[in-house]
Amino acid sequence: MINGHTDIIAHIGYPTHSFKSPMIYNPYFEQAGINAVVVPMGCKSENYPAFLKSVFTLENIRGALITMPHKVSTVGLLDEVTDTVRVAGACNAVKRLPDGRLVGDMFDGAGFVRGVQRKGFDVAAKRVLVVGTGGVGCAIAASLAGAGVAAISLFDVNGASCNALAQRLKNTHPQIEVRTGSNDPADHDLVVNATPLGMNEGDPLPVDVSRFSPGTFVGEVVMRAETTAFLAEAQSRGCCTQVGTDMLYEQIPAYLEFFGLPTTTAEVLRRVARMGESLQTPD
Repeated sequence: MINGHTDIIAHIGYPTHSFKSPMIYNPYFEQAGINAVVVPMGCKSENYPAFLKSVFTLENIRGALITMPHKVSTVGLLDEVTDTVRVAGACNAVKRLPDGRLVGDMFDGAGFVRGVQRKGFDVAAKRVLVVGTGGVGCAIAASLAGAGVAAISLFDVNGASCNALAQRLKNTHPQIEVRTGSNDPADHDLVVNATPLGMNEGDPLPVDVSRFSPGTFVGEVVMRAETTAFLAEAQSRGCCTQVGTDMLYEQIPAYLEFFGLPTTTAEVLRRVARMGESLQTPD
């Protein structure tokens, strides 16, 4: 029931037809008795800077979820951002501080890291490989760096994107060894597919899976299938794995904490979610 005391969380992007978050947050709010609602708001890029500022003039706005195509442009519209945003080069959560300033954070990568950690894999001091340095790959690399990994290897067919992320990591986390130019998974404790490979039947695998050792933890961002061909190959070699949808569900508790709302677990969110369409990629 929406009433005069309901807090609004704006879900801003364009187009809105693929938005998944309202089908997870709103059933959780209803089940937990939280008087808040996530509302999809379709906004084209040319109108976005003015709209973001205006939506935060509402007195009952709790915050905003930011999705495509606005994650990158949001960074320059805020008064304050976290180191995770600086490294990722993108932002997907905004809130207003008591003094009126707008502050942003990025939780795509936090969802991935929280999921891995809850499966018993401690990322601290580990060597990781992130294949794919688009938006989600940058976010995962940023959160892994913030969680204290020892070394990050980056690979992308777009060398400029890869090198730019490497430089941001070096600037913000100078203690971490950063390498680029190879997708060889050997000698890495954690390997992440942050590319779209696996979205379509017959896609090539993002790395040479024969180079996995049984102790390698392998993570995926593609959500087309619960177990992609990449994860199936990793499992056949004795690797522990994380499916793509875990990143989505695991980041929502971090969002709730950021917005100052009662948090929950990924298990509860999966149980109450009312998904209409199959998941393929993160919001």
